[in-house]
Amino acid sequence: ILMRSMQGEAKDVGQIMGSVGRELAARSGKNCIIAGGETTVTVRGNGKGGRSQELAVSAAGELAGLHNIALLSAGTDGTDGPTDAAGGMVSGETCMDIADQKTALSNNDCYTYLKRHNALFTTGPTGTNVGDLVIIVSDN
Repeated sequence: ILMRSMQGEAKDVGQIMGSVGRELAARSGKNCIIAGGETTVTVRGNGKGGRSQELAVSAAGELAGLHNIALLSAGTDGTDGPTDAAGGMVSGETCMDIADQKTALSNNDCYTYLKRHNALFTTGPTGTNVGDLVIIVSDN
């Protein structure tokens, strides 16, 4: 468990979690890091998404090109922002076009980005709200 009080701007925390993922990908064996808390999003664009989706898209840029690594960012209530997704699940293959990723982040349109990359994480309502969860796994 990395932390239980994750907070800050979602895209900044996403970069940090992506960097943690890069470190994890360099280790041998099966590894898992868990973080919990709630981030925030300063809305500047007119796109669709939520804080967990924004964190995942931001992390995807840091994980780009890595193998055997995945990051899940999701709200435990099963919804993220005004969408039907709980968050996003990304890997080293998700973000191969950094310009596309940066456009999604600057327009707060991470839902569309994740949907296009088949990386939305959808559970439906869970009936509970403990916070947001980030899980990073690697297998080298």
